[in-house]
Amino acid sequence: MIIAVDGSAASGKGTLAKRLALHFDLTHLDTGSLYRALGLHLLRSGVTTENAEENKAAAAVASLDPGLADSPEIRTDAVAGMASVIAAMPAVRSAFTTLQRDFATDPPHGGGAVLDGRDIGSVILPDADFKFFIDADLEVRADRRTRELQAKGQSVMFRDVLEDMRDRDRRDRERTTAPLKAADDAFVIDTSTMDADRVFTLAVGHIARPSE
Repeated sequence: MIIAVDGSAASGKGTLAKRLALHFDLTHLDTGSLYRALGLHLLRSGVTTENAEENKAAAAVASLDPGLADSPEIRTDAVAGMASVIAAMPAVRSAFTTLQRDFATDPPHGGGAVLDGRDIGSVILPDADFKFFIDADLEVRADRRTRELQAKGQSVMFRDVLEDMRDRDRRDRERTTAPLKAADDAFVIDTSTMDADRVFTLAVGHIARPSE
């Protein structure tokens, strides 16, 4: 079984993907962590969001340390901003596409896989067995992210997180290559007024529903 979970920032897609992987004994890949890891690598190399070059960023994928994807530093706003910028670069997305498809068809631990990101169901795995698109109101998502960062000890203000998320939404939805959008056959869930348990229940119910 291959499951694609796409959605906007702080919509709850990552939480859902992890729970589905655990429930169905599948291997999970947070594809956003790949872009964040590359973003962290570039920032450490002195690259900024203003001077990031597409060809150099794409070339850096080949030498990327996979361990960076597990670094807590990839969850900072600075890294998220860089990740959003490089994710809009066609050459970078192309460099990561093969890696993601190989993971889905041949997961490290065998069996199936759950991948979450921005374009899994629409571009990376158009033939996935199940596709979900998770979204929520902008202010709800910004509030979630603010609380998440503050709980980790980061000093952030809601209005700053809101503006940053608005910019990221714009870049994600308006980029020419693989813009953020629901696949035509995706099951769409608006999590604005739902908790994680409700979202999970809806998703499992959809998977269990007999095919029409």
